Amino acid sequence: MLPARPARLCYRLRRHTGRKGERRSLGESDYIRLFDGAHHLLKAPLVVVWDRLSTHISKAMQALVAEREWLTVVLLPRYAPDLNPVEGLWAHVKRSLANLAARTLSELETLLRGRLRALQYRHHILGGFLTGTGLALERPDRP
Repeated sequence: MLPARPARLCYRLRRHTGRKGERRSLGESDYIRLFDGAHHLLKAPLVVVWDRLSTHISKAMQALVAEREWLTVVLLPRYAPDLNPVEGLWAHVKRSLANLAARTLSELETLLRGRLRALQYRHHILGGFLTGTGLALERPDRP
């Protein structure tokens, strides 16, 4: 079942250059800033579907999520990429970049931002990524 509101895509990119000591992925504070920004932009509650990445299930993240009554986190079972709508999104984006050759990291980042920005306005495609999981898309605290 599709949600009453169209699916929306809010994202943040993290540039990883391979420098020693550089974080390779988003941390708890990065995720919370993303969620706070999305909540401010959408002026609506958020439901986040997450895999069990250590950052997603850390005690620090659990505490940050608990402070936000408008934020609902649904954890996927372990090793279930077919249930994660983000996997479909990234597969779609990677296919669109498959035959492009970026000369620099900045050029690749520009291409990626363009693809993600274009998807933000294609609610039917975003909804398809959600529908493709086969999951019911109602809020867990609602009947």
